[in-house]
Amino acid sequence: MAEKIILDCDPGHDDAIALLLAHGSPDIELLAVTTVVGNQTLPKVTRNALSVATLAGITGVPFAAGAERPLQREVAVAVDIHGETGLDGPELPEPAFGVTGGHAVDLIVDTVMAHEPGTVTLVPTGGLTNIALAAARAPEIVERVRRVVLMGGGVHVGNLTPVAEFNIAIDPEAADAVFSAGWEVVMVGLDLTHQALATPAVRHAIRTVGTGPARFVDELLEFFEHSYRDAQGFEAPPVHDPCAVAYVIDPTIVRTVAAPIVVETAGRHTTGMTVVDLRRPAPADCRTHAAVELDHARFWDLVTDALVRIGEPGNGVTERSA
Repeated sequence: MAEKIILDCDPGHDDAIALLLAHGSPDIELLAVTTVVGNQTLPKVTRNALSVATLAGITGVPFAAGAERPLQREVAVAVDIHGETGLDGPELPEPAFGVTGGHAVDLIVDTVMAHEPGTVTLVPTGGLTNIALAAARAPEIVERVRRVVLMGGGVHVGNLTPVAEFNIAIDPEAADAVFSAGWEVVMVGLDLTHQALATPAVRHAIRTVGTGPARFVDELLEFFEHSYRDAQGFEAPPVHDPCAVAYVIDPTIVRTVAAPIVVETAGRHTTGMTVVDLRRPAPADCRTHAAVELDHARFWDLVTDALVRIGEPGNGVTERSA
């Protein structure tokens, strides 16, 4: 049985790969894609999501734009990592379709409510503004959602600040609301995603697929490699967001630990920090989990396999509608 997900994203190079993984995996049923301000402004990330969907032949899936700013803070984007467009590097096709007429928060709520309780997983790979707004607008979805598997945070490391990861730090109030809502949360943070390195061997395997979407991913990784080397000193870039999708596909690829997690919203030097309490075994009713270890080879096999399955959309090879 394929896992039903809503992908809430801010493409973003790694968000684009997360979208391709979700679309290409036979173990995922992509119910909806929503966008949120984050790696770039909302119009830019929304256009990027539609362009990636066009390139990959994603059909029959609603796309909706959401929050254009954090709950309380000013907009902060990641030009140093993702460039002025949010997807600098490869040439993007013109979107073949547009967003739905509604707001992303409404699409999230309506989609969750339209499915049986415990069957829809939310996969946010950007700031958590849309998810927090959805839970506030319709608190009943908290009990209906199977789990929230988010890319963000970290147990021992930050990237926007020494202790805060970008997705959490750009809207810590939203993150605090999501972590404290009462649903199950799996935090796929930097401790895990810094293991998802796109090494030369990984890029060679992707190029070997030989399709347009695979070449697009390699071009994304080429730009990502240079931006991460310049901004953070990585020799091979960490590809964060697909790790959250990979966890939904096969949780055995990612080792997690149960632990209480809270988000700091008021610290002078620690705002946006995900405070993970590992001092003792988690209580039996703990609903938050932190990802700590990745099976690198199996993770990249999932990504490569998804690209093979997507094939060459429009050319009748292996086009698949999500």
